[in-house]
Amino acid sequence: MSSPAVDPVAGPETESGKSSFTYRTRPAASPGMPSGIPYIIGNEAAERFSFYGMKAILTIFMVEYLHWMGTSAPAATAGMSNAEATEHFHTFTAAAYFFPVFGALLADVFLGKYRTILYLSIVYCVGHAALALMGSPPVNAGTWLFIGLLLISIGSGGIKPCVSANVGDQFGKANQHLLTKVYQWFYFSINLGAFVSTLLTPWVLQHYGPHWAFGIPGVLMAVATLLFWLGRKEFVHIPPGGMAFVRETFSWTGISAILKLMIIFSFIAVFWALFDQTGSSWVLQTKSLDRTFLGMTWLESQIQAVNPIFILTLIPLFQFVIYPLVNRVFTLTPIRKISIGLFVMMGGFAIVSVLQEKIDSGLEPSLGWQFFAYVVLTASEVMVSITGLEFAYTQAPKNMKSIVMALFLLSVSLGNIFTASVNHFIQTPAVTGLVSGLASAQLTPGTEITEGGFTSTVLPLENDDAQIRQLSIAGPDGKTGTDDDVVISVDNEGVMQSMTNASKPIFEAAADKIEKAFFDGASASADTLPSITQIDSLLEGLQDAHGNPIQYKLISRDRYQLASAGADGVEWTKWDETLTGILQRPNDDEEQDAYSWLERKKIELLGQDDPAKIAAAKAKIDQERGGGTESTFSRDYAIGGRVLLEGADYFWFWTTCIFVAAVIFVPVGYFYKEKTYIQDDTDGPLDERSTAEESLVS
Repeated sequence: MSSPAVDPVAGPETESGKSSFTYRTRPAASPGMPSGIPYIIGNEAAERFSFYGMKAILTIFMVEYLHWMGTSAPAATAGMSNAEATEHFHTFTAAAYFFPVFGALLADVFLGKYRTILYLSIVYCVGHAALALMGSPPVNAGTWLFIGLLLISIGSGGIKPCVSANVGDQFGKANQHLLTKVYQWFYFSINLGAFVSTLLTPWVLQHYGPHWAFGIPGVLMAVATLLFWLGRKEFVHIPPGGMAFVRETFSWTGISAILKLMIIFSFIAVFWALFDQTGSSWVLQTKSLDRTFLGMTWLESQIQAVNPIFILTLIPLFQFVIYPLVNRVFTLTPIRKISIGLFVMMGGFAIVSVLQEKIDSGLEPSLGWQFFAYVVLTASEVMVSITGLEFAYTQAPKNMKSIVMALFLLSVSLGNIFTASVNHFIQTPAVTGLVSGLASAQLTPGTEITEGGFTSTVLPLENDDAQIRQLSIAGPDGKTGTDDDVVISVDNEGVMQSMTNASKPIFEAAADKIEKAFFDGASASADTLPSITQIDSLLEGLQDAHGNPIQYKLISRDRYQLASAGADGVEWTKWDETLTGILQRPNDDEEQDAYSWLERKKIELLGQDDPAKIAAAKAKIDQERGGGTESTFSRDYAIGGRVLLEGADYFWFWTTCIFVAAVIFVPVGYFYKEKTYIQDDTDGPLDERSTAEESLVS
């Protein structure tokens, strides 16, 4: 066998005649396990800890923490809504799975996989550092978040296709029989890192705050980078393809392979549109469940940890039991595994849809139902994701491994773009968004402010020393001084103090009746809000100031909502009027838990080193936690801001999407013809033979 070609990473012989170390550029002709695999597996476990740890807390952080990361108390409307946080979560995920195309081109054309992984891992580390610095001056927390997520998207996304393809590059014909086994270990390492970080990071966030919660994953990413560098002498370094890559990509074989695979990947994109909601809508649903399960009380974000546990259990179950049994009935090809997996995913989302229906009826179901949904969802993941990962590698021509792996990961991006787009379009503007970020200079009497489709005018001051400014927002008739106007009071810093319009007193009176019915009726002893049937008779014929009926609905066990079409008389627009009532229950525990990091932050910002304000802030937090001996209600009146797909309707929408995709995939998969390519241990590092002459492994 000829000596391996010199890889440009290592360099040629030195002037003294001593050869510098040269990396292997093709797999060894050995039936054993490649020596670089342990470094790859260790790197993947640490890198996945960093990614999934950060991702696990991202939605909850954006909803509950982000607007408290400054040096002063935020406006009451500064927090993100569930739909907005879900949109941003999936936009980030889409970016993280879009940049694999960028990383694959770097690897296959210019740098090779090793250098691409190493350099982008450093970018990845810097992104984690930016998240850990959120709240540090002079940059505001939102900017730190954007910078951090952008760099993590570039780093994480850029290395994804290279790491996956780098696994396959370590194998030749002599040991290709071990490829399936190693991809299973590869997936095992992913889920081991994900499990540990998903349990740990939410706990760190609650007790020690975002700096530590985002910082620890950053440290693990640095460890992952170090492990990869330590294994550099053990890896097979496939050099960049250069023009060979370009010729193969734009050959008929390359183009046809990509087009065929993109058809399959488009259906897998729908799978990812649903699957990645375990980090958004499923987490937010958990907030309305009884989270005491299996002898412990779970934090909202921790529920995601059961997915990697189930993966580690189900992989061997499917590999050694289910697949062999099915193969006795019919041949279980990769396409058939994916097809069945899409239908199984439909079952997982149907479970959470029914679960949400129970929440919408005012019940507090057990977290165990979501556990069951995770079992079904994970079974789908085994059949679709793991199979798709290996399928993408084996179906890619030899010089196109990274780019095809990137296209597989692009299906994740497309799925998340779909989810983000849906969550973007189901949001309606809120009047309170008009005052967000107002500067004192904008509060001069007579100033006209337009934001989010609303137009307002700052009203004249009652006296020169007034600390409160009032903004009159023109209603849908576009005129001020009419019955559909909304008046918002803000302080000198632009923080909203109150909002009123012609309908608000009517909503408040209706809320009084509902809460009186709770305290006086059987629902109080049953510890549940009044049912829709009970309240419909109480509010029969009730209308807002514009003649629209006011409807009562339950959002969860502790929340109800009154809603009307508002001043324009059209449902689901920015003029809808809502009042949300929140039941705060007494805490039966004699001892309160210590304040969380977020509660301590609120006390710090609201207290402003004033003993009276600190005491008031603590009293407010104790009430929110269920302090005191009696149940109380708080209310939030709003104009606009409703979500077009709410509650169970949201989850049933996605269940329908995956069902349609699964049905259409059946005939598509039937006509797909597989053609498998594997690296050959006899090939040179830049084998430029025509693809027609390549060895194919069926």
